[in-house]
Amino acid sequence: MESFDKAIEMGLAKSTHEKSSVKCYPTYVTDLPTGKENGKFLALDLGGTNFRVLVITLSPKRFDMKSKIYAVPSNVMTGPGPELFDHIAVCLFKFCKEYRLLNDNLPLGFTFSFPLIQKGLTQGILVRWTKGFNCSDSVGKNVVQMLVDAINRRGDMKIDVLAVLNDTTGTLMSCAWKNTNTRIGLIIGTGTNCCYTEKVSKVELFDGDRSKEYVIVNTESGAFGDDGSLDSVRNDWDKQVDSASVNPGMQLHEKMISGMYMGELVRLVIVDAAKKNLVFGGATSEKMNTRNSFLSKYVSDIESDKRGTYNNMKKIMKEMGHPNAGDQDLAIVRFICEAISSRAGKMLSATMAVLLNRIGLDNVTIGVDGSLFRFHPGFKDLMNTKIRELTKYTFNLMLSEDGSGRGAALVAAVAARELEQKKT
Repeated sequence: MESFDKAIEMGLAKSTHEKSSVKCYPTYVTDLPTGKENGKFLALDLGGTNFRVLVITLSPKRFDMKSKIYAVPSNVMTGPGPELFDHIAVCLFKFCKEYRLLNDNLPLGFTFSFPLIQKGLTQGILVRWTKGFNCSDSVGKNVVQMLVDAINRRGDMKIDVLAVLNDTTGTLMSCAWKNTNTRIGLIIGTGTNCCYTEKVSKVELFDGDRSKEYVIVNTESGAFGDDGSLDSVRNDWDKQVDSASVNPGMQLHEKMISGMYMGELVRLVIVDAAKKNLVFGGATSEKMNTRNSFLSKYVSDIESDKRGTYNNMKKIMKEMGHPNAGDQDLAIVRFICEAISSRAGKMLSATMAVLLNRIGLDNVTIGVDGSLFRFHPGFKDLMNTKIRELTKYTFNLMLSEDGSGRGAALVAAVAARELEQKKT
């Protein structure tokens, strides 16, 4: 907690920002939803191998949403940047055509779940790719402009891109629409990151309206530890996961706790346990020896089994090439899963307690999205218990419904409202 808080302090200050592993980028979102937003808004949500296009109709405390998921082919994930944005524009056109939106000049909020330096609501400079993307010629460019350019190259849609935001900001905004006490957004799925409302006076990199009370800060907490501050708790399996990744030495906190890596951590521990003759009679199957073959989904499924029973586990072990695993083997594998998932929950709880201490209010709602929190049977309870141990402030963990999509539409709605107010 001390280390994370120090990293945040460094990230917020101009003089130490470059050195901090937790960058604390201001998002330029300075107003939360009131629940009275009105109108029709598009949202685009890019954060992994699939992305979503949504149209959301808002009226006070009610919303109607239609969405479609589109795949990002692997060659596009690692190809030239303009090809990625052209692909997005094609899918956006198909969506608008299907829902008869081509003649509506709609505001769009763009959820872009990769590290950005924001200079304003429509100025998002890509710092680096994560989660398997590597369109190298896009780093250092404004992703909003790249999207606008791709839309303009087509010339067959009328869309106003009003805001770019991170999925954590989308989660915070989505939950704030329902619960006005929301001050933290947390993603714990394929990757991990969090954002929170910080006093404008403490955010030295914020070049916006400094008369505002607070601004949402995107911490980029997945990179916590990239400066060596987590070395005391990282182990050999963490180091193996890191060295085999597409970005060695980066996103170390994320690699210890998130869904993209959790299954692989479990697999590495199982293989080492077998080498020491502690499980499976010392022998592991070809599949168990294959990198990334043990899915993080398996961890949630295994821990969903009632203690002492192994219904899900037996199916998974059969899938992994161990159909004859005995009860002791199964108990050991479950123990390994629990050790790794509970470490993740405790590490996340420490970061949440730091943010609650910084906000300094009771009854703060933490909006949470992501597959690990959503599907792991014990994750929420573990976090509730651990955070309570680590802070004196009261809080509530709230599962976000369509956080990053609805949140993008809400940021666009708030931006549209502010534009209208400036006109008048």
